[in-house]
Amino acid sequence: MNPGATPMMAQYLALREEAGDCLLFYRMGDFFELFFDDAKIASQILDIALTTRGEHNGVAIPMCGVPVHSAESYLARLIKAGCRVAIAEQVETPAEAKKRGGSKALVARDIVRFVTAGTLTEEALLEPRRANVLAAACEVRGVAGIAACDISTGRMELEECPPEHLSAVLARLGAIELVLPDGWEGAPEGAISRSGHEFSSEGGEARLKLIHGVATLDGFGSFTRAMLAAAGGLIAYLDHVGRGKLPLLLPPASRSGEATLAMDGATRASLEILESSTGGRKGSLIDALDRCVTGAGARQLAEDLSAPLTDRAAIAERLELVEWFHENALLREDVRAALRALPDVGRALGRVVAGRGSPRDLGQLRDGLSGARMVADRLARRDDLPMLLKALLPDLGGHGALVDHFERALVPAPPTERGQGGYIAAGYDAALDELRRIAGNARRAIAALEAKYREQTGVAALKIKHNNVLGYFIEVPQRHADKLLEPDSGFSHRQTMAGAMRFNALALHEEASRIAEAGVHALAAEDAHFEELVSEAMAARHKIARTAAALARIDVAAGQAERAAEGGWARPQVVEGFSLDIEGGRHPVVEAALANQGEPFVANDCRLGTHDRLWLIGGPNMGGKSTFLRQSALIVLLAQAGGFVPAKAARIGMVDRLFSRVGASDNLARGRSTFMVEMVETAAILSQATERSFVILDEVGRGTSTYDGLALAWAVAEAVHETNRCRCLFATHYHELARLAETCEALSLHHVRAREWKGDLLLLHEVAEGPADRSYGLAVARLAGIPPKVISRAKAVLDKLEKGRAETGGLAAGLGDLPLFAAAAEAHEDACDALRDRLRTLDADALTPREALELLYELKREACTDP
Repeated sequence: MNPGATPMMAQYLALREEAGDCLLFYRMGDFFELFFDDAKIASQILDIALTTRGEHNGVAIPMCGVPVHSAESYLARLIKAGCRVAIAEQVETPAEAKKRGGSKALVARDIVRFVTAGTLTEEALLEPRRANVLAAACEVRGVAGIAACDISTGRMELEECPPEHLSAVLARLGAIELVLPDGWEGAPEGAISRSGHEFSSEGGEARLKLIHGVATLDGFGSFTRAMLAAAGGLIAYLDHVGRGKLPLLLPPASRSGEATLAMDGATRASLEILESSTGGRKGSLIDALDRCVTGAGARQLAEDLSAPLTDRAAIAERLELVEWFHENALLREDVRAALRALPDVGRALGRVVAGRGSPRDLGQLRDGLSGARMVADRLARRDDLPMLLKALLPDLGGHGALVDHFERALVPAPPTERGQGGYIAAGYDAALDELRRIAGNARRAIAALEAKYREQTGVAALKIKHNNVLGYFIEVPQRHADKLLEPDSGFSHRQTMAGAMRFNALALHEEASRIAEAGVHALAAEDAHFEELVSEAMAARHKIARTAAALARIDVAAGQAERAAEGGWARPQVVEGFSLDIEGGRHPVVEAALANQGEPFVANDCRLGTHDRLWLIGGPNMGGKSTFLRQSALIVLLAQAGGFVPAKAARIGMVDRLFSRVGASDNLARGRSTFMVEMVETAAILSQATERSFVILDEVGRGTSTYDGLALAWAVAEAVHETNRCRCLFATHYHELARLAETCEALSLHHVRAREWKGDLLLLHEVAEGPADRSYGLAVARLAGIPPKVISRAKAVLDKLEKGRAETGGLAAGLGDLPLFAAAAEAHEDACDALRDRLRTLDADALTPREALELLYELKREACTDP
């Protein structure tokens, strides 16, 4: 028979079409099965066996499957591999199907949920210390609207920006999934396309009002048409993946681009804020900084670093709280210990509201809110609370009735699954206790029956057992079965096994019925109590979410204080004006790496002001220029994020935009070479930087010819000085740029110090005033292991270049008479051999002092002659 014509295959194919570009998990008993191409894809990703099941159109159907009880771990791997999954569950029992359509009726199935990277709530599928952001974007009347949410905690933000700034906003959000209208030009790879009709400002406004039960959104903030249209697209997508059941969405917050320090994607990548250049957390700024003891705190810290503030008052509030914890070490230790013991309240709430909550999630809400109340009580004893902490304290309490109710209702450690019951505490419901007593008495009665039947039959090996198919039954070895098969024995045969036989008895049946009935009623009672507790949590969801946010903010501040105490970090001053005064600044990531190797970090000052807002920094590679540039930018970022900084002191004039063009790599997928990437990033800086911006530039122009590169670097430095007029650190190897100091009054010359000692280069990693005397390129090449012949040849070329430049002003003057490398290398080796021969045969003891001096001069002349 062709399986394609069977009811099951017809049902599968209909669901498969509905699943679209998702893999379909098709529930069959205790397994989720995948067929056709889905099976081929999943089997490769999951490394599981690919089998076949029947035929379709004469071709064997590929199939693989995963157990339902362990499906989450397989889903995690599929999602990580970039897949989306549709879950098709059995929506009726076999008994219901039989009642509906007869003995051969197929159990009804339906897609109950789409599992995608941006719509996860399961604890096992989420990274505890990373937000899981879903974003939607659209364009309305020339303005880009963005809606972003993390449904695992319910947080939702709306904002708008010029279309050319959209990529920078998306880079800040770090969305794991992006939803766009159909036909979006230049859509990023992996973006979800949805009908443009879903991105309606009227529809978005109506859905938000309905979700939050309000007649107007004015109480939440001011939202533009573009913001509301993006919200409409986001909610429509969530409605689709949730099959009509929306997850937790808190009231939306309106974000203004001017309220945060702007950084484009290139700057974020260059500064390695949340991820290192290798793509992982290790080696990033947050890895060196994070001392949070909760996942929620780590997620809040990542948000702070991604969106530093430009509001001095808000920054001061955060810094005051960090300083308070810094000065109160014992209290900080107590608070951190209390926070460490708390569950992730926000994500537990997210699962409950999304309809995926478990008794364990309710227990986490109970324990988290109870712990928050204790933290509040501990802090409230102080009379020197910072302003921000005073504002947070009310959100930590106020859950007394809910906590008390949950403590009475739930056992101390509720299970993850609700189907087996056992999570409602004894004494909470007298009727439930009675049902449990009946079931317990019946089980004791079964134990008594087993003893009675053993005595009655004389079969000591007789046992009463239970399974999900037969229920309770009596089992005896085959050799003793005759005694129970006698007509008047009172036992009825049920099943014959290889070495045993199974029986039933009237008394056993009656006790089993009592157990089953009591068990069913007990489970129903627990289920009703579960829904009651969920409803109570739902009613308080906004208040619970504020508690979770307050705990996260306290964790961030205490963690920042802990990090500052570890590293001797200082509270920065964030002021108006255009200064940038850092004393003893250090790079937090590099310093941590050196500390692990037992090496010290060389601190440096950075003092930019009105009269020297552009530093031109020279010196050798590996001398620390890039580190100095990056550490200065990171100190600005940390300060405006509201944390202490790795420096002795820092006074920072508020920065509106931060730009970093330090290093570049090919982007071949978009047809861009390293130099093209460098120029695109530099162009963005020149077009967007303002007087209040801070820019770090490293080796502009090095990706092209010497003349082109020097000309570009010169022009870029002039533009930064004359047009953008921003604070800038400009590292370069072009010594010629030092002449800019003659015409640019706000440009000052600096260099990283280095010394040559006995042929070796000593990198001091110190930034000093004045121009660099040279780049030490040959010395660095020698350190890198370039062969001596090549170094010698390069020196000969360099001498010719410098001589020609001095005589004619041309960089390439005098190179025409240089011999080819092979000939020069051979001549150099011959000269070295001749010198070695003379020294080998020399009798130093026979020389007079005068002869020795003359010989030394002669050897020096020979050794220094160009090959």
